[in-house]
Amino acid sequence: MSKSKNDKLQGTLTLLVLRTLEARGPLHGYGMCAHVHLISNDLLEVEEGSLYPALHRMEQDGWISSKWEITEKGRKAKVYAITARGRKQLADEEARWARLTRGVSRVLQYS
Repeated sequence: MSKSKNDKLQGTLTLLVLRTLEARGPLHGYGMCAHVHLISNDLLEVEEGSLYPALHRMEQDGWISSKWEITEKGRKAKVYAITARGRKQLADEEARWARLTRGVSRVLQYS
């Protein structure tokens, strides 16, 4: 993956994960990565090396919960779900993102 694709995700991983879990329901890590990649029309990629530490942190913060399940292919996978605290955090993250994009838009229009 190119560095420019990675740069787009800087500071947005929590937002993307929480939004994905709210929209799709419980998913394992690979499913989250695939969802973001598909929905963004191949514009965004979530690296598993960044995802799993973030999931661990979000679980410690109480924003997501997890449990082990057997996948369709018969493999054991940890499946994550958003919690009520996670939904509140998602609203905060979305508001922060909206402010950021408004600010960037203003700078671009002014320039």
